[in-house]
Amino acid sequence: MIAMLGGSFDPVHVGHCRVAIEVRDQLQIDQVRLIPCGQPPHREQFIATAAQRLQMLELAVADEPAIVVDDRELRLNRTSYTVYTLTDLRKEFVQQPICLIIGVDAYQQLATWCRWTQLFELAHLIVVQRPGYQVITSTVVAQYTEQRRISNPQQLFQERSGMLYFLEIPALDISSTRIKQLAATGKSIRYLVPDAVYNWIRDNQMYQMR
Repeated sequence: MIAMLGGSFDPVHVGHCRVAIEVRDQLQIDQVRLIPCGQPPHREQFIATAAQRLQMLELAVADEPAIVVDDRELRLNRTSYTVYTLTDLRKEFVQQPICLIIGVDAYQQLATWCRWTQLFELAHLIVVQRPGYQVITSTVVAQYTEQRRISNPQQLFQERSGMLYFLEIPALDISSTRIKQLAATGKSIRYLVPDAVYNWIRDNQMYQMR
């Protein structure tokens, strides 16, 4: 079974890395693919270029088994909708179960995603949340997903797609936005990003780091 974790990764931080590791270890997933967004439909433009974001990701997980960087969205000249990326993955992994990892905040906005119901035709959804978090979502999402929700993660291995699993992981209140703000104002971002990424940002003077 493989899992996909998408994001801007501008820059990648230790919160991203811990999510990938927690999902891999808790669910015994064969491979977690980190997929940097190419052309976002709703977000402002990135500070780092596609090549720079890719390089930071590769540095972050260079020594981590079963966590790989996938640049497929960066290679395509189109808006990066998750449903399209999963369609591409499904062509490559025809019979294997595929899991889409999303945060609970994204899940609560799922109804705004492009062709969101089709996601379940292509993959399972793993929603990561901190312990004790109360999920509040729209009625349409709640009604659609409740019948797909499972409590035993072993069920994810039995079908290619279609299930919803909530995974509790330790909370790490870290964001790429805050990291960029700290760097731009001369404050340290040490230990918020992997050491290799920190050194790269410093050496390349990214995010106006002083």
